[in-house]
Amino acid sequence: MLEIRGLSKSYAGRAVLHDVSFDVAPGRMTGFVGRNGAGKTTTMRIVLGVLEADAGSVLLDGRQVNRADRVRFGYMPEERGLYPKMPLLEQLVYLGRLHGMPTAAADRSARALLDRLELGPRRDDAVEKLSLGNQQRAQVAAALVHEPNVLVLDEPFSGLDPVAVDVVVDVLRERGAAGVPVLFSSHQLDLVERLCDDLVIIADGAIRAAGSRESIRAQHAGSGWQLVTPGGAPWLEGRQGVVVTGRDGDTVLFDADAEAAHAVLAEAARTGAVDEFGRRRPTLAEIFREVIE
Repeated sequence: MLEIRGLSKSYAGRAVLHDVSFDVAPGRMTGFVGRNGAGKTTTMRIVLGVLEADAGSVLLDGRQVNRADRVRFGYMPEERGLYPKMPLLEQLVYLGRLHGMPTAAADRSARALLDRLELGPRRDDAVEKLSLGNQQRAQVAAALVHEPNVLVLDEPFSGLDPVAVDVVVDVLRERGAAGVPVLFSSHQLDLVERLCDDLVIIADGAIRAAGSRESIRAQHAGSGWQLVTPGGAPWLEGRQGVVVTGRDGDTVLFDADAEAAHAVLAEAARTGAVDEFGRRRPTLAEIFREVIE
């Protein structure tokens, strides 16, 4: 378990983090989202030891993280940082050795990662010869080559096409399934919603929401309901205690208290088939706009 506890940080008297606390659980993908300048990268750099917090601590399995722990962390910065003229395989082996791996082990890990990320045929190419999307995948490989026990990734999906996203996601999920805590930031909220097990939302340097994806969606469900029934229940229009908020084919969205909503369900069941009924869970984009305002 990676635990971030009470992090605060100021630059030139301006506070950029305010008592930031959240957990990154083993084997789970934790999405870290916020506007530009919200404090995501500063938090990540403190976790990695690149920056020092003014207050607070970073714990791993209940104890203060030290330099030896951080050697076993994998970090992918938002800015690409690989040597542009160095061949890709040679560079990954070099990075693995910097993390303490024997040359042969680093070579095996690098080759396996490049094949897994569909970069095997490009392993002898200089990084500058790769497309931007392939450079991004190479940066992911650099974060993983030493088989880290914690992963911190800043915008890992930037510049990737949908097929490349799926490839990278599969690799990260494999690491998660092996018990590695994975923290990643992204501005692609639909992607975060699909991938993350847990979610942390930060705004103005403070945590506005944190928890499992489904628990956060449930907390912000409000009074919205969803009914899927043949014809979309046109009789809902003007019904007392019900406000229709949207329609799409057989699906109707409406606001109502629990009593009125279950009366709608009973009427729908009486007049025809009910394919789906329940609380309408808001999207991550809707929750994000709500909590940062």
